[in-house]
Amino acid sequence: MENKINDFNSELLKFLDSSVTPFHATNSMVEMLREAEFIELNEDESWSLESNKNYFVTRNESSIIAFSYPEFNAQNSSSYGFTMMGAHTDSPNLKIKPSPVIINQKMIQLGVEPYGGVLLNPWFDRDLSIAGRVFFIDENEKRSSAIINFEVPLGIISSLAIHLDKDANKNRTINAQTDIVPLIASGDELCFEAMLMEQLVKEDHTPFKVLSHELSFYDTQKASSIGITEDFIASARLDNLLSCFVSTKTIIESANSETNSGVLMICSDHEEVGSESTSGAAGPFLENVLTRLTSSYEEHMKLLRNSIMISCDNAHAIHPNFTSKHDANHAPTINSGVVIKVNANQRYASNGVTISKFVQAANSINAPLQEFVTRSDMGCGSTIGPITATRLGIDTLDVGLPTFAMHSIRELCGRDDAFSLHKILLQLTQEEQ
Repeated sequence: MENKINDFNSELLKFLDSSVTPFHATNSMVEMLREAEFIELNEDESWSLESNKNYFVTRNESSIIAFSYPEFNAQNSSSYGFTMMGAHTDSPNLKIKPSPVIINQKMIQLGVEPYGGVLLNPWFDRDLSIAGRVFFIDENEKRSSAIINFEVPLGIISSLAIHLDKDANKNRTINAQTDIVPLIASGDELCFEAMLMEQLVKEDHTPFKVLSHELSFYDTQKASSIGITEDFIASARLDNLLSCFVSTKTIIESANSETNSGVLMICSDHEEVGSESTSGAAGPFLENVLTRLTSSYEEHMKLLRNSIMISCDNAHAIHPNFTSKHDANHAPTINSGVVIKVNANQRYASNGVTISKFVQAANSINAPLQEFVTRSDMGCGSTIGPITATRLGIDTLDVGLPTFAMHSIRELCGRDDAFSLHKILLQLTQEEQ
């Protein structure tokens, strides 16, 4: 078992390092699925699906759905159903503005806008690079796009010296417009379009003119194992690339098993900003795909009502320095198992039906479980779970992997928990819903 966990985490670290934006994360999953011989579909083409084959489709290059297509039994309504796993590809970051160049005091900076609920303090004094998607006119005068990654450190947000801010360690607030503007060069002139054109050429593209860009800064520090016995994994974007990786590994392993049950994975963009987009969980992507898998409304409804969605995100582990922030009876710890998330006000979609199915699967393989309920005098984060349940009427469960420093530039999780989630999900895919 130890070797299996080590191999799993070694692959996880590589995935985290390669997935610096939602575009890169989706591409990383596509590569994993292709290697496992999943068949790529295009939304703008007709689909001709074959039973017991495996497929995937992407939208906006930042969201992905993969599924094993079973042989549905028209005489048995319970055969119409999927075990679904949901996650999100985006993480809080600093997104570069459309016209970003700022010249100030003979320093060149790039204007940024916080994306999602960013914990801003940890972004200071880090080696930052730039990645994302660029649209351009190519040498054939056609509109094209490319996913790019500068990889090397290009920018830094320097702190103000404590000599000039005596209260820095007592009361520090951050102005998102003026205080977190990354510095990228000295001087008084920079053509940002030329900078992008040069990078496109380096990555074997032939740009003639840049049309638009969707770019973000990210921390160049690699994911790593941490602790004297390597009990932890530290990385950017653990929320929610952990679940993206686990879901992809699970559907690939399930597809290679002898069972013919329906398994589906969806990893959506824009969760951190509310999911309301064409490629977000509140959009029609999953509904569109599920509609194409059945030939009638009756079959479609049987499919929805016989499916279960496991919304996999991160959970707040109890921090030893801040134990008062948790309900004492619902305070998950790192490396103690997957967390079932419950909220009386439906911020999480878990209910008795879905919890019982998950607990039964975990118990059957002796996998440890924990529970998280936020303090009654505090709010909790949201997930794609309630959104999917509301939009499609699929019975849904919210689970998570215990994490420190959620929404920081560098988060922390346990070495054992992701593999444990993978094993439980794999067990669920092999059970009749």
